[in-house]
Amino acid sequence: MHEHRCAQPLPTARPERAWHWRQMVPADLDAVMHIAGQVHPQFPEDRAVFANKLDLYAEGALLLDSGQGPVGYCFAHPWHGAQPPPLNTILARIPASADALYLHDLALLPQAHGGGAGTAAIAILLAKAAGLHLERCCLVAVNGSVPFWSRQGFVVTAPVELHARLASYGADAHFMVRSVTPSSMR
Repeated sequence: MHEHRCAQPLPTARPERAWHWRQMVPADLDAVMHIAGQVHPQFPEDRAVFANKLDLYAEGALLLDSGQGPVGYCFAHPWHGAQPPPLNTILARIPASADALYLHDLALLPQAHGGGAGTAAIAILLAKAAGLHLERCCLVAVNGSVPFWSRQGFVVTAPVELHARLASYGADAHFMVRSVTPSSMR
């Protein structure tokens, strides 16, 4: 008896990505503006706003470098957790009484989706928040991104006092919070 076997294609290996998150520098702002225009065209922010965030808290400004150029960025800074600043706003300073790390923006070009870059950025930011002894990490989810953020441990909260603050983020904006504890680190 002969057994007939169909030839099975070998699994296609995903090319190894040499991508990594690094600290942003002022020279990266052109790339940030380009990525922001691609990822968030409905939420335009001035270059001065990004420069302001980089100046105020450089430790929370990250760039995803593909080896061929930037493919993502992230801005986060200490803040009053339940008071997200409106979009496209220059901040005077980081509040001394900040109780949260506010994740202002995580933007990835399509080629950076699905490879774990977002999860890696969140892990970096949670470590920074823990190092600052902050209790939580907060964000405003837009563009239908609640499922992604939920998988990262963030929970939607809807304090009534936030409704007016969220207006600049669009109708589908959701305020989300995650605890920053050693057990929440991945």
